[in-house]
Parts: sequence; C-alpha cells; structure tokens
Amino acid sequence: MAVYLTKEKKEEIFKEYGGNEKNSGSIEAQIALLTYRIQMLSDHLRSNKKDFSCKRSLLSMVGKRKRFLQYLAKKDITKYRALIEKLGLRK
Repeated sequence: MAVYLTKEKKEEIFKEYGGNEKNSGSIEAQIALLTYRIQMLSDHLRSNKKDFSCKRSLLSMVGKRKRFLQYLAKKDITKYRALIEKLGLRK
C-alpha cells in the first residue's frame, strides 16, 4: 500500500490551504489533502497495476474530491477558481 501521510505533511497542507495547521475542516484544506492522497495512490498504482483495493480507494477519493469541488463552486466561485489554479487540477 502507499505510504501514509505524516503528521507534519498534513499540518503543512492545512497551513498552506486552510489558514493554520489546526484548520483541518476548511473545504480548501480537505480538497488539497485529497489531491495529495490521490497523487500518492496514482504513483502506487503505476507500479502495482493489480492492486484493486487501492484502485477502489482511489476512485472513491476522486469522487469525494469532485463533490467537494462542486460544493465550493456553488458556495464561492472565486475561491474555487483560485484553488483549481493553485492545485493545477484543470488544464
């Protein structure tokens, strides 16, 4: 399985996207954390093509991130666009 997130890495992501390292509930921080986890699982699946439980987890995370992004787009379109640009999700 892929390497788990360290506490320091989570705090770094929350500080960059959520305002401070304790703000794990902000939608931007949750989307950034999911994006990081999706990237890690994608790298894992490139070398382990038959890891189907990991693939299922990856697909559920992608769906969850999509729902979060739809919520953010409805709530505040400027924050949505800034986050998309910062994370590099859309091309």
